[in-house]
Amino acid sequence: MTTQRQAVGAYGERLAAQHLQAQGLVVLDRNWRCADGEVDLVLRDGDNIVFCEVKTRRTDLFGPPSASVTYKKVRKLRQLALRWLDETGLHSHEIRFDVVEVLVPAEGAEQVTHIRSAF
Repeated sequence: MTTQRQAVGAYGERLAAQHLQAQGLVVLDRNWRCADGEVDLVLRDGDNIVFCEVKTRRTDLFGPPSASVTYKKVRKLRQLALRWLDETGLHSHEIRFDVVEVLVPAEGAEQVTHIRSAF
């Protein structure tokens, strides 16, 4: 991945975290990594734990950012969520998987879209 793409992705993750915190969610972990992969954001929403995938694009020419969340990615995130819960010892009555789309156009304001219970 190029440095510019990494910078855009990191910027999108910061915007997503700020947006979710403004909605009342509490960040528990950012960019949690293990040998199997990475979870962008882990948050608490009331009594629920939310695992959030952030997708950032500079254009929607090829569809919305969430279109890149494939079945393979969904399966991986579910596995990572179980591992995170096991390693942290935190548990919840419900867990949720959200996606935050961040569109960072060359001109104009960024657009942040929170998709609750995306999968």
